[in-house]
Amino acid sequence: MSFVIDRSEIRLHGNPVSYYEAGSGPVILLVHGITSCKEAWRAVMPALAERFTVVAPDLLGHGGSAKPRGDYSLGAYASGLRDLLAALGHERATVVGHSMGGGIAMQLAYQFPERVERLALVSSGGLGREVGLVLRAATLPGAEWVLPILTRRGPRDAVVGAGHVLNRLGRRTRADVLGTARGLASLRDESARRAFLHTARSILDAGGQRVSARDRLYLAEGMPTLIVWGERDPMIPVAHGLAAHEQIPHSRLELFPDAGHYPFEEDPERFVDVLERFIRDTAPSSYDEEEIRRRLLAGAPA
Repeated sequence: MSFVIDRSEIRLHGNPVSYYEAGSGPVILLVHGITSCKEAWRAVMPALAERFTVVAPDLLGHGGSAKPRGDYSLGAYASGLRDLLAALGHERATVVGHSMGGGIAMQLAYQFPERVERLALVSSGGLGREVGLVLRAATLPGAEWVLPILTRRGPRDAVVGAGHVLNRLGRRTRADVLGTARGLASLRDESARRAFLHTARSILDAGGQRVSARDRLYLAEGMPTLIVWGERDPMIPVAHGLAAHEQIPHSRLELFPDAGHYPFEEDPERFVDVLERFIRDTAPSSYDEEEIRRRLLAGAPA
């Protein structure tokens, strides 16, 4: 069965939010990463829509959604996704977050656990300090002057061309090169660059990621959690996924040996199969205020 995936738009708090929605059944919310957009999920949405209702929004500051001056913290993004689900009439969802979207997914589960049935973290941010040099550079003084130059066609083509060379040398995957190209292209607009810098500086500094969920992972004991990572990820090391798997009780880990930062694009069929099996094999989380209280009082394991 094939599904037509049409772009839709809704206004939330006065801002237009662009999203895809397709299929029927239990809800899967797909959350993209920084400089990305809902288009990143096109390779997996049709197959997932055969069994699920799939919602893939453009986060504020990205894609076809508004790019206002405002709050681009993980908490603000999580609140926006809660509001989107409510406005679309969806009480709960399995939340799949890629890169920064993984950090947002964890924040959504932390702030609004009653809204999240399961978590799937894909090459996720928020699980360690290390991150790619280009994102760290965005936090440096003067980045607002460099970005307009870097995103012009000539410099942009040079960066992408270097990526293709690294791809031929086996240092980068094709999906990583395409992801870099899409990311640079998305920043041609001044409002998108402004939103990107606000977002990057809310979660990163020159040394790497400064927002971490690791001290709260023990709270995820009752949340079914899938961790997916490409073993050749040049942006966020696979070691972050391995460590999170050790820290999150009963989590499931799936490594894609030949994939980089975009395993769902490198091998969409396997990604869909892994996600569907995870949903099939796990019961939705049940929110228990008293259980959360017990874990908070007991504290994180030493």
